[in-house]
Amino acid sequence: MQWQQQDYLITDNPDDLDLDTIHGFLRQTYWAKGIPRALVEKALANSLCFGVYRHGRQVGFARAITDRATFAYLGDVFILPDHRGRGLAKRLVACILEHPHLQGLRRILLVTSDAHGLYRGCGFSALKEPGKFMEIGRPNPYQADHADR
Repeated sequence: MQWQQQDYLITDNPDDLDLDTIHGFLRQTYWAKGIPRALVEKALANSLCFGVYRHGRQVGFARAITDRATFAYLGDVFILPDHRGRGLAKRLVACILEHPHLQGLRRILLVTSDAHGLYRGCGFSALKEPGKFMEIGRPNPYQADHADR
């Protein structure tokens, strides 16, 4: 599928993804700092991915980790700094939520440290029953792995 916003294209075509751009951005983020390229490649292969492009160059990305039946986790959402402030992140999330493979799901989750306003504007809210959720957390799992940087 593809969607147009001004001179930006959003698509779910995995063949269009620019692994160099995605890995280059993610390995510098607070949530995936130092992530090895091979892990990014594996994650993309096992996710429903969305790219944002301007004149054929990737400028944004997000992925849904999903069983396409009951659950999805929205992750790795970004727009490159030079393209922010144009409503692209909000449009990207809207396109993801409209995608046919993500309709009728019981729950879509995400985690953010700094974009609550963006996601609230797309229909997300704080956990209604956070006491029901549990996790195995491994903060900074890629810090010790200096391979493929």
